[in-house]
Amino acid sequence: MAEKRHSRKQTEENKNKGMSRIIIIILSAAAICLLMIMGMRVYKEGKIPKAPAENRAAGGSEAGNKGSGKGAADAGGMGGGTAAGSGVTGNGAAGSDFTGNGAAGSNVTGSGVNGNVAAGNINDQDTAFENIINSMNLEEKIAQMFIITPEALTGFEQVTDAGEATRNGLVHYPVGGLVYFKPNIQNPQQVKEMIASTKEFADSAVKLPILIAVDEEGGTVARLAGNPQFSVEKFPDMSVIGASGDLDKAYEVGQTIGGYLKEYGFNMNFAPDADVLTNPGNTVVAMRSFGSDPGLVSAMAGQVAEGLKDQGIIPVYKHFPGHGSTKGDTHEGFAYTDRTLDELRKSELVPFAQAVNDGRPCIMAAHIAAVAVDGNKPASLSKTLITDVLREEMGFTGVVITDALNMGAIQSLYSSGDAAILAVEAGADILLMPADFKEAYEALVNAVKEGRISEERIIISLKRIAAMKAGL
Repeated sequence: MAEKRHSRKQTEENKNKGMSRIIIIILSAAAICLLMIMGMRVYKEGKIPKAPAENRAAGGSEAGNKGSGKGAADAGGMGGGTAAGSGVTGNGAAGSDFTGNGAAGSNVTGSGVNGNVAAGNINDQDTAFENIINSMNLEEKIAQMFIITPEALTGFEQVTDAGEATRNGLVHYPVGGLVYFKPNIQNPQQVKEMIASTKEFADSAVKLPILIAVDEEGGTVARLAGNPQFSVEKFPDMSVIGASGDLDKAYEVGQTIGGYLKEYGFNMNFAPDADVLTNPGNTVVAMRSFGSDPGLVSAMAGQVAEGLKDQGIIPVYKHFPGHGSTKGDTHEGFAYTDRTLDELRKSELVPFAQAVNDGRPCIMAAHIAAVAVDGNKPASLSKTLITDVLREEMGFTGVVITDALNMGAIQSLYSSGDAAILAVEAGADILLMPADFKEAYEALVNAVKEGRISEERIIISLKRIAAMKAGL
C-alpha cells in the first residue's frame, strides 16, 4: 500500500509539473505575440501614412476652411484681430496691413490640389514626381512651364475635339496644361469627350498630370455658365456677392462652380479675383471684384477658393499685385498703378497675403506696372514684385503663373521669346498663352543651353508645379 501511495503521489507530482510546463509555454507564447503586435504598431506608427485619394485631391491648409457662416469673416481680416499667423491685421479697411513674411518660417511641404507648396520641396508621398522630373530632358522640363490654348498646340484655328493633332501636339510639346475658351466650349457632351480624350493622350505623352484650365469666375466671366447649352447654376458678378457680405454665398459660388468644372473634366480655375477696387474709375475689374475693403475681399476670395478646393479644383488668385487701382487695360496695352509699396501693402496686397497664409497653391501675376515700385516694368516680368515682394517678403512658396502673355501690355512691347525669358528670370513658374508659343518655348530652351538661365532654375519651377499637381 505504501508503494502504491508513493506511486500515486509521484504520478500526481508529474502531472503538476506537466501542467506547469504547459502554463509556462502558453504564457511565453502569449508574451511573444504581444511583443510582435506592439512591434508592428511601433513600425506602422513610424511610417508616414499615405493620404487617401480624396484627401490628396483636397489637401492643404485648413486655415481657409468654410467655418461657420459669417463668423469665418474674422479669419479673413474683417473681424478686428489678426488672422492666425498671417500677419494680416485689423478690420480689413484701408488700415489693413501685413508685416514681414506673410508665411514667415512656414517652410511647409504639401501635395494635392491645394497643398502648402514649398519651393523645390515635395513631401514623401510625392517623391515619385521628383524622380519623374529627374528623368525629363531639358525640352520636356521647359514644356511643363507652359499653359497654352489647344489652337496653339495643334495649329488649328478652332479646336472643339481632341484627335490626332492633339495627340501629336502633346508628343512634340508635352506642355504643363491647356486652357479653354468660349470657341472651344460648345455643349456638355462635346466638352466631356474633348477633355477626356486630351487627358488620355496626355497620360501617355506627358510625364506629369496635365492641367485643364478655364476662366470661370462667375458673373460676366463664365465660359460654361455663359453658354446656354449648359444647364448649370449661374451667379451674379462678384461685386454683387461682395456687397451682400455673405461668406456662405461666396463659398457656395466656389463649391458650385468647382462641382460642374470637375464634372466636365477641368482641374484648374483662374479664380478667384482678389483685386481690391481702390480706383472707382477702374472698369476692368469693377464688376469682378468683391469690393473696396481689403478685409472683405480677402474673406470672400478665401471662401470661393475653399469651395473650389473642396471640389478638387486648383484655385488661382489674381491679379497680383492688384488690378483694382490701375489706370488702363492690360488687354489693350500699358496699364499702371501709381501706388507706393507701402500703400499696396495696406490694401491691394492684403488678399494675396491671406492667400499665402492659407496655403493657396497658385497666384497669377498681372501685366500692370507698379511705377513707384519697379518703373514701367509689368509685374509679370518684375523680379522686384515676384521674387522680392511676393516670395521673399510675403513668403509665397507656391506656383506663380503669368497672366496671358498675348495681351496688349506684353505683345506691344516684347517679343514672345523675350517675354518668356524675362518672366522666368523674374520668378514666374508657368507662362500662360504666349502670342507665339513655339518662339517662347525655343527661346527658353536656348536661354538654358546658352547659360543665361540655369537648368537648376527650371527644376525649381518644375518642383513647385509637380507639388501643385500631386493630387490630380
